Amino acid sequence: MKDTTPYRLHQSLGYHLSIAARLQERRLDEQLRTLGLTRTTWCILLAVGNEGLSQPSDIAEFVGIDRTATSRALRHMEDDGLLARSSGTEDKRTRRVELTEKGCTAIRDATPFARENAAIMAGQLDAGEEEELKRLLTKLRGPDGAALKTL
Repeated sequence: MKDTTPYRLHQSLGYHLSIAARLQERRLDEQLRTLGLTRTTWCILLAVGNEGLSQPSDIAEFVGIDRTATSRALRHMEDDGLLARSSGTEDKRTRRVELTEKGCTAIRDATPFARENAAIMAGQLDAGEEEELKRLLTKLRGPDGAALKTL
């Protein structure tokens, strides 16, 4: 039997997830913009600078964006002087990505914004709720982040 009850947007999980994500994203975006960064460039800087990733495919997977968007962002970031790309030593088709001094400075300058934003979000939760929320959100992504790979 088909469910004929009206769909209530404000009662849906998706709505609440979207609103919480937008609040967090807008606050961080505004602050990153003052440094000439976007959320994507910030995530790429973290992938390269803090996680040590140097291959575009690994960066794309870490950030959760497709290879085309990653290539485009890397090109812009290279033009902006945030990172440098070079060919691999054995296979010239491989590209390696590394931060420039400007990229390192951008991470240093943006980190307080990210920490402040995270603290604002966590401050809305009671003791233990932040970890529980992270656990539940990870569960929603599916095993090994499988849901992310389909985006």
